[in-house]
Amino acid sequence: MNRIIPIALAAVVAIAGGIYYFSKSGPTAPVQTSVATPQASDVDTTGIPDMILGEASAPITMIEYASFTCPHCANFHASTYPKLKADFIDTGKVKFVFREVYFDRFGLWASMIARCGGQERFFGITDLLFKDQAHWSGAGDPVAIADAIRKIGRLAGLGDEALQSCLNDQENAEALVAWYQNNAAADEVTGTPSFVINGSKYSNMSYSELKDLLNGML
Repeated sequence: MNRIIPIALAAVVAIAGGIYYFSKSGPTAPVQTSVATPQASDVDTTGIPDMILGEASAPITMIEYASFTCPHCANFHASTYPKLKADFIDTGKVKFVFREVYFDRFGLWASMIARCGGQERFFGITDLLFKDQAHWSGAGDPVAIADAIRKIGRLAGLGDEALQSCLNDQENAEALVAWYQNNAAADEVTGTPSFVINGSKYSNMSYSELKDLLNGML
């Protein structure tokens, strides 16, 4: 499990969000601009939607807290998540909510690209990001990593103009970080992946353990 180390909102945004700008043809070298120093509680996060799969009326609500740069999260999505989706989400038993955690600027960039596609493309882009995590997260310097993330966005059908707009959205970057910090504090999340299932918090587990837990709630 990757442990969450609390960081001030301004510090996270300063290394992760809108101070890194990208040209229309591709990423350029990072350029630092002046950044405000808001507190998470002062940032308007009402425009940040939860990303949800499954029936709204499902008897179980399962929230996953995950980082796109967390190897344990990638393992969960490669091994456990497909079975969870087939057995519980697609069958109307579980409403699945995915909430991002940000350890670094690269995880935030990945989140901004995943959300750039809206609800309809979010989980497809998420699958691609986790499947190719080792490649894009280890691509080298920030410019190479940003370019690799953009390529995943293009694979999902996003155009360069949309990608540029999403990556350059400083206000959205601040709102996403504040949204994550508020959610993590409310649910007392200290590492990834973590799960809140019908209001109770759980750490990572095998699919067998998860299946038994969910069946016991039905």
